[in-house]
Amino acid sequence: MAFGSFDQKGGSASPMTEINMVPLIDVMLVLLVIFIITAPLMAHSIKIDLPQVSSKPVEQEPVIIDLAMDKTGGLYWNDTPVQMDDLREMFVNEGKQDPQPELRIRADADTRYEELAQILSMAKGSGLKKLGFITQPGSESAGGNPASEASPATGGATQGSGNAAPANGAPANSTPAPAN
Repeated sequence: MAFGSFDQKGGSASPMTEINMVPLIDVMLVLLVIFIITAPLMAHSIKIDLPQVSSKPVEQEPVIIDLAMDKTGGLYWNDTPVQMDDLREMFVNEGKQDPQPELRIRADADTRYEELAQILSMAKGSGLKKLGFITQPGSESAGGNPASEASPATGGATQGSGNAAPANGAPANSTPAPAN
């Protein structure tokens, strides 16, 4: 194999014109070994007679419990009035069923959080796993931006166009001053 050097001593001044084939041969040998090993594995397979199934999937309606709570704390189990004392026993009975029902809690906006926390604690303690809340979407303001409604964070002020004022106190329609 010929190696070229940059010094002019004892060598020819012409550039080396041979291609170094050693790295190409190494790569080819590695690929050849890989294909020799994997080719028999790809062709070898086991024939298995799998059973054929011709049934429909079972479609089961989920059982839903609608637990409603009004402003005064009145509880309604699927539109039937219930007492808080009877609720734990009802949760335990429903938690034993298979499949478990979904408990959907629908509470008034003015309901105390403490009462909802007690209900959630009872439901979880009795083994119910599928809990959810039913809410109504909020009303949108004239500009379509729910954040532009009066809130304590904005000081109670609203913009007629739905755009919020910048945080630096500048009017919403002002343009920034050009930089010098």
